[in-house]
Amino acid sequence: MAATDFPTAPNPAALEHGKTLAPRFDANGLIAAVATHADSGEVLMLAWMNAEALTKTLETGEAWYFSRSRDELWHKGATSGQVQVVAEARIDCDQDAIWLKVWPQGDGGACHTGARSCFYRAIENGKLVAAP
Repeated sequence: MAATDFPTAPNPAALEHGKTLAPRFDANGLIAAVATHADSGEVLMLAWMNAEALTKTLETGEAWYFSRSRDELWHKGATSGQVQVVAEARIDCDQDAIWLKVWPQGDGGACHTGARSCFYRAIENGKLVAAP
């Protein structure tokens, strides 16, 4: 599915307050997607979706993303077992960012480094330190 397969909101009021899903993909056909743990609210990761990834996510109830580095569709957990079952999908006010509330499967992690969250470091005095 291409970005053009989603409808376009006719005006700002429809975009911001209407009932039509009309995601605004960027010039590369992508939209930012934040995944948080459905129970704890912990931020797990930030990734990108193209129209196909968003469609597959909504159709399957599992998170799909678009890998910019590999230039391909990516079913989260297909190789790691860290499938993300979607509890709820939200879109922001101007429909250019997605928020997925998910239940991580497998070992419960989300990061390719083995960490539970991709946000496992804090910035302190300009340096990175491990953060629980």
